[in-house]
Amino acid sequence: MATLDSTAPRAGAPFAIKDCALVALATGRKARLLQELRSELTAIDAACIYHHFWGGLLQPRFVEREYNNDFAAWVRHGIHDAVLAERLAALAPVHFPDLEALRREIIELIDARLDEVEHLLWIRASQQFEFIRSQIVVFDTQRQLRQPAELAGALSALSTSSIFYHFVDARRRTPDGGDDFSDWLGAFGDEFSLLRQQLASIDPFFGSLAELRAELAGVFGAYFQGAGQ
Repeated sequence: MATLDSTAPRAGAPFAIKDCALVALATGRKARLLQELRSELTAIDAACIYHHFWGGLLQPRFVEREYNNDFAAWVRHGIHDAVLAERLAALAPVHFPDLEALRREIIELIDARLDEVEHLLWIRASQQFEFIRSQIVVFDTQRQLRQPAELAGALSALSTSSIFYHFVDARRRTPDGGDDFSDWLGAFGDEFSLLRQQLASIDPFFGSLAELRAELAGVFGAYFQGAGQ
């Protein structure tokens, strides 16, 4: 069954494995100039910020992404400003408390660059930027895990979209801005505090979801193998 959203696993409950899809919705908002992009950024729905940073992870690609967000890619290939593109590419959503804080930082970076190079105000991009917003649709796989050790064997078989839901999208749902796996492990008290620390050190933003899945499976596998479970 599909739903528009879901909550992170509750304390003491089995871990319910979910899957998801991102539905891309056109907003009709576009920009051809950097100052137009900046203006639109002040008013667009936060779901647009989400899409242009996270949405690319779920889009099938034949080659690795050159930039980790659409704003950086457009500035580099549309406006042809490598300096601002690199500054935008350095932004990692996990380092911001919410999308509004991320929005403000993007705008500040653009403002600072426009102050540095005034003629960027008038450069017309070779291709316009189209703002898209995402709506997440969540699916219940009907599969549940009772003990954390089960995750060690299950992770490598999870779909990349399931990894996205539980380790990436979870950051806007869990109370501490973490992932669903860590949230569930917390229900067992301090028993898995070391494993939670290891999960917290993983940056979900850089690299593909397949690489993220392999890293998670490796962390869980090594932990439970070392614990003799």
